[in-house]
Amino acid sequence: MRYLLLFLLIVYTISVAGQDVDSVKTIEEVTVQAFGQGEHLATAIVRKLDDAPLGNKNSLVNAFNTLPGVRMEERSPGSYRINIRGSSLRSPFGVRNVKVYWGGIPLTDPGGNTYFNQLAYNNFSSITVFKGPASSMYGAGTGGLVLIDPPSDAKAGIHVEYAGGSYNTHTILADGTWKKDGFASTMTYAHNESDGYREQTAMRRNNVSWSTNVKWKRQELTIALLFSDLYYQTPGALTLKEFEDDPREARPRAGGFPSAVDVNAAIWQKNITAGVTHKQRFNDNWSNATTLYATYVQVQNSAIRNFEKRSEPHFGGRTVFTYNKSWNNSALQWSTGTEGQQGYSTIRVADNKAGRPDTLRTDDDVNISTYSLFTQGIFSIKNNWVFTAGASVNGSRLVFTRVNDYPVTEQLFRYHNEVAPRFTVLKRFKAVELLATVSRGFSPPTVAEILPSTTIINKDLKAERGWNYELTARKTFPFNHSSLQFEATGFYFNINNALVQRRDSSGADYFTNAGATRQKGVELFGAYFCWLTGSAIMDYVNLSAGYTYNNFHYGSFISDEADYSEHRLPGVPQSALNCRLTLALKPGLYADADYYGAAAQFMNDANTAKQNAYHLLLAKLGYRKKLGKTALNVYAGADNLLNETYSLGNDINAAAGRYYNAAPKRNYFIGAAFEWQ
Repeated sequence: MRYLLLFLLIVYTISVAGQDVDSVKTIEEVTVQAFGQGEHLATAIVRKLDDAPLGNKNSLVNAFNTLPGVRMEERSPGSYRINIRGSSLRSPFGVRNVKVYWGGIPLTDPGGNTYFNQLAYNNFSSITVFKGPASSMYGAGTGGLVLIDPPSDAKAGIHVEYAGGSYNTHTILADGTWKKDGFASTMTYAHNESDGYREQTAMRRNNVSWSTNVKWKRQELTIALLFSDLYYQTPGALTLKEFEDDPREARPRAGGFPSAVDVNAAIWQKNITAGVTHKQRFNDNWSNATTLYATYVQVQNSAIRNFEKRSEPHFGGRTVFTYNKSWNNSALQWSTGTEGQQGYSTIRVADNKAGRPDTLRTDDDVNISTYSLFTQGIFSIKNNWVFTAGASVNGSRLVFTRVNDYPVTEQLFRYHNEVAPRFTVLKRFKAVELLATVSRGFSPPTVAEILPSTTIINKDLKAERGWNYELTARKTFPFNHSSLQFEATGFYFNINNALVQRRDSSGADYFTNAGATRQKGVELFGAYFCWLTGSAIMDYVNLSAGYTYNNFHYGSFISDEADYSEHRLPGVPQSALNCRLTLALKPGLYADADYYGAAAQFMNDANTAKQNAYHLLLAKLGYRKKLGKTALNVYAGADNLLNETYSLGNDINAAAGRYYNAAPKRNYFIGAAFEWQ
């Protein structure tokens, strides 16, 4: 409740501030086009990442955690989870049940996993986060959708930046863009390294991306390449006593299992993705966009339980035909298309002998194929009523072959002919804009859930399915001198056969289906931006606040004779508040402050253990100076100024109470950037 009261106080302050500011400039409105051309037809938030004052560039966490309903979790440096309305319930690590696209290229593999940690800060220009099922246009999934725009629209020039910080953290960002007569090419490089706050948390990542765009007549061709070489250590989770005694230590020896240091627990990961997108307007009504891609992933994981090697090549494509027609005061947009993926994975698991693979345990080949056929129509009347109806038919086929068995065993899993519809009605009034949404989500178990860390193939997992209902109200005040925006969303998501994670005493994960989950919530957002041209000192002010309330419970859920019915979902705080304030002075000085507060959250289905509430504060001061075609930006800041002891990525339902992965205490960073255009 205190988070809600604080949010309302901030919103009141924003509304008062928006009434008496002297300026003549306006700001550009960003439209969401995930489900339609320039229409606000999705409950989505666009976050631009190219603003200089934005947080700490040593990590992506701060940028994501300013979005209501969204949490980026970091178990250790280099290990990310994205939690959209509780979607990380089935993600012990990595990103699952959330579809991710980079410049139209799917980063989510056909097995349902996304290596989000391959991305560096300068792989983004903006992020669109869609909450809830996106199945009508983007295939299977109940957790949400993340659309990443690479920096293809950057101005011609060169940008170089260095950021350093506590725990021997270093980040180098460099990019260059060339443009001429319909041709544009951008290359980026990023290097990140850190010794980490905890024992056994060192990380190192090198990232390179390249994209070239050519436009001619009615056509456009984009070629993109993304490469990442990542190494990060995994310290393991702690019990509450260990967490309170020394949160910096790695998991110690216990119960006959070695420590994280004994086995040099770490992950070596290489990703390379190449894709080509062709767009063509056939005439004033018809157009097409087609993307083809190929990806290769190589992973080695030295874990306490075993040593795993994975090879995961996959490829696929997506094509969408769009028809646009306008007449009188009405307009129709109809889109139809298909997306398909094919993957061939090899997964070998051996005993772990002091950080090296020893005796082979299992050797599995996995053949994965997925498809989605979708269609959607958008009909608008006088730009006041907008009706959307869409649906997709989805399927997947997985074949597991255990080649080290004699005779060789093969197991087939099929999830097909699942229909996922989505309907919206948008009404624009003079005072407010209302959007009602009804959608159905479908999400089969991923490869990592059918074949988890225990190496035991789970034949009993079912796909989770559910209906989502939302109502959103928006209001934007476009003053001559500023912009004031409010948004409120209420939702109810009923999921059957929800997939949930478990962990055994060694830390290995496995999964089961809960009977049902009932997810009700409210998300509030307010933002105020103003240019202060009438001031001799101030340049602009930007203030935003987001509040999230989650009332997430299991329905009927009985597992191993334990009854968890009506218990709260673990890993989801009941409420969270995020605030951001940016002030820019005309001499070039600027200040940025971020606050994030989360209520207590349960660590297990039994609701017998929980993490306490915590409050995070980040502050940053900087100076920017532009001289002709060059610009210099220097800054310094501190994170976790309140010096909280907390965990940003808990191990849910872990055996022996090993839930806690301690995040860094108060830490500092500095940086400098040079730009030439």
